[in-house]
Amino acid sequence: MKVVTSARVQMLPPYVFGRLNALRSQKRKEGLDIIDLGMGNPLDPTPKVVVDKLCDAVRDPRNHRYSSGTGIFNLKKEVAQVYHRRYGVTVNPKDEIICTIGSKEGISHLCLALLGPGDLAIVPQPAFPIHTYGVCLAGASVLGVPLECEEQLLRDVDRVMRTVMPRPKLLILNFPHNPTTMTVSLEFFSEMARLARKHKLFVISDLAYGATCFDGYQAPSFLQAKYGKEVGIEFTTMSKEFNMAGWRVGYGVGNASAIEALGKTKAYYDYGIFQPVQIASIIAMRHCATEAAEQALRYQRRRDVLCDTLEKGGWTIQRPRASMFVWAQIPMPYRKMGSVKFAFEMLEKAEVAAAPGTAFGEAGEGYLRLALVENEKRLRQAAIQIRRAFPVPRSE
Repeated sequence: MKVVTSARVQMLPPYVFGRLNALRSQKRKEGLDIIDLGMGNPLDPTPKVVVDKLCDAVRDPRNHRYSSGTGIFNLKKEVAQVYHRRYGVTVNPKDEIICTIGSKEGISHLCLALLGPGDLAIVPQPAFPIHTYGVCLAGASVLGVPLECEEQLLRDVDRVMRTVMPRPKLLILNFPHNPTTMTVSLEFFSEMARLARKHKLFVISDLAYGATCFDGYQAPSFLQAKYGKEVGIEFTTMSKEFNMAGWRVGYGVGNASAIEALGKTKAYYDYGIFQPVQIASIIAMRHCATEAAEQALRYQRRRDVLCDTLEKGGWTIQRPRASMFVWAQIPMPYRKMGSVKFAFEMLEKAEVAAAPGTAFGEAGEGYLRLALVENEKRLRQAAIQIRRAFPVPRSE
């Protein structure tokens, strides 16, 4: 018997990454060396001291029981210290921090806690899928605004809040941005927090790539803005900074009533993160700042290798100041293919996997997202293979 899915599941689009991953796996079974730049899934190892602490904690039977659903207090206390040390922001670990099973889980469950049928959320486009579909799965609707520059985004949010009915309840921000790699200033966050307070608009800030910055740029926190903690909550993850993607640890920081609502919702879905993972995460935040800085430099070098090699082949690329991606515009001779077809052709002809721009919404058409997960030699080889498969005329 084939089950009949709910309307909320039926409205989800086919997951294009699933099709690409299936073709990649098939090619590898055929013996081809596919260079996979499709997913932001770090290949670099978690720091040894973190792994060692996990192993020690796993051996203690006291850690085998259900943990606190909102995170152990010592981990939340460590998060508070990170926010104070890095951003000069004071938060109370008792009621202004919650630990989540990665930032993606926290964002989606907070949407479920805050939104329902008839509600509206503003999501700049293109967008990481959970920012759009977390809203949709909660039964609410998405109002997309184009992601162009700081000034235009501020104007668009202000205009929407003054003219659209019913008034949007939620705004989702993600800077450094996935997939476009756009970065913003603290002044932008300050003005957006002021607008949010004026219009009674709640803000979710996704800071997943806040520690992965290049060329001296330092990503600000939304909570640094005046009113930031009053009107918003910010999610961060251990995945990128400490190469702990599979560990599934993240945290939300900010408005106490939103933290409470998320905790209440999560209580019906999970019993929290395995306690040894939380204990090891404390060690990462406390002792691995050097490793995190080295990882950011590693991504910066990879960015330069990939961009340099593609640019020599006629590609025009705006180098990112942060994140672990390059958002590359498809050269004009191939742009009419569409990003999905181009991504499949690239996998077939260049033996390189990448994420098509439309995987992040129609506003991503014409682009590819290339993840900086491979080493410099492999990234250079990937770019060479792309150039050979898709030569760009000199005039491009």
